[in-house]
Amino acid sequence: MSISPQPNLWQCGPFALKHAMITLGIFADEDDITHITRTRADHGTDEVQLLRAAKAYDCDLGMVRRHDPEKAKQELLKFLRKGIPSLVCVYEWNHWITVVKAEQGKFIILDSRDKAVLQILSWHQLKKIWVYNESDENDPEHHETIYDFHPVVPRFRVSTKAKFSVARAKFLRRPENRLLARLWDEYVEDLLNLCRPRTVLSIKVFSLGEFLRRHQEMIVDQVVFWHGKVERSDANKILSNMHFVADTYGLVIHEEDEKRAIAGITSILTLWAASKQGVDQVYA
Repeated sequence: MSISPQPNLWQCGPFALKHAMITLGIFADEDDITHITRTRADHGTDEVQLLRAAKAYDCDLGMVRRHDPEKAKQELLKFLRKGIPSLVCVYEWNHWITVVKAEQGKFIILDSRDKAVLQILSWHQLKKIWVYNESDENDPEHHETIYDFHPVVPRFRVSTKAKFSVARAKFLRRPENRLLARLWDEYVEDLLNLCRPRTVLSIKVFSLGEFLRRHQEMIVDQVVFWHGKVERSDANKILSNMHFVADTYGLVIHEEDEKRAIAGITSILTLWAASKQGVDQVYA
């Protein structure tokens, strides 16, 4: 359920669908998707199998085909502007990737064959790997260009949609931040117990960044003091990861929940510290 690379050469389809759903706030295990699609090493996954899996998570998998690259680009952009990710089968229909955002002429994709998963491609780079050249049986010298993509459209109103950007993709591509990507769903699920998605009706709320400005030093002081073996910089890194994930999904804290958030985040950080270093006997 993380932003992670595939462990083999044939599971790209389930991973691509999993990564698309992560951007919609839907967290599914790639092995569960693989079971639904019945993906196997000898035949991979096609769009019909992925459609079946998408429906299992209350989503539709569309189908858009264009023969002109510029028309395909414009159609893809229409969905991306609405925050709808799309699956694209690239390298002559041999590998599935997920396109999640277009920004400043760049496309942010999640490619499970890449160690960092998140990639930033120019239109020229995406077009080059996207095109499928179909041969004409009656004229071997003629090829028809095909640009297919499959938008993943939820059947319900999404409240925790991820807002990826070029800057966020570059951040997650750094080697020191890949563990955050691997544990992405754990961070989101913990934060959703303490924060809520921002809506147009949200009042008297503040961001996790503002919350940490007010309370981070106190929380870290207490955890480091009680535990005694955890480096302050490591604890601050965990809170920084929380901040990044919360901002990606637009999560906020309501004023009436501020004390609960202090207790909750302190508890999470304490459990992390205990799991990292172990715990000595207390009041024994």
